[in-house]
Amino acid sequence: MNQIVRRLGMVFSAGALGGLVNSLAVWFFGAKGITASLGVNMAPHLTASWLYPRIVWGGIFGALFLVPVLRGSIFWRGLLWSLGPTAVQLLVVFPTKAGKGMMGFELGTLTPVFVLFFNFVWGFFAALWLTATRD
Repeated sequence: MNQIVRRLGMVFSAGALGGLVNSLAVWFFGAKGITASLGVNMAPHLTASWLYPRIVWGGIFGALFLVPVLRGSIFWRGLLWSLGPTAVQLLVVFPTKAGKGMMGFELGTLTPVFVLFFNFVWGFFAALWLTATRD
């Protein structure tokens, strides 16, 4: 039982860290005008009300790392598990919760590319944390 609780805590904390780094990347790209320069209207304000749910959801999505796949590669493991939150963002959140159309195209044509990139940042840092803490 102790091992299960420890493992759940590790993947949640890894996902939460990934959520924090992902959020800072999204904010940074927006604040510096990188997304806007490529035609994507994605420039959130760095506030607690925007940041907190992203960290919590990052932690929840960290449960994907419980599946013992690609443990030897931080890059591929991060990329593989980033597809989960990417699919949710593009197919559920943007069209139904945010009203930004399927795949978030109302924010710009390259929105899916940025979502995949930012979620890869989440997956990479979560995988890195798990590896660094002896996953």
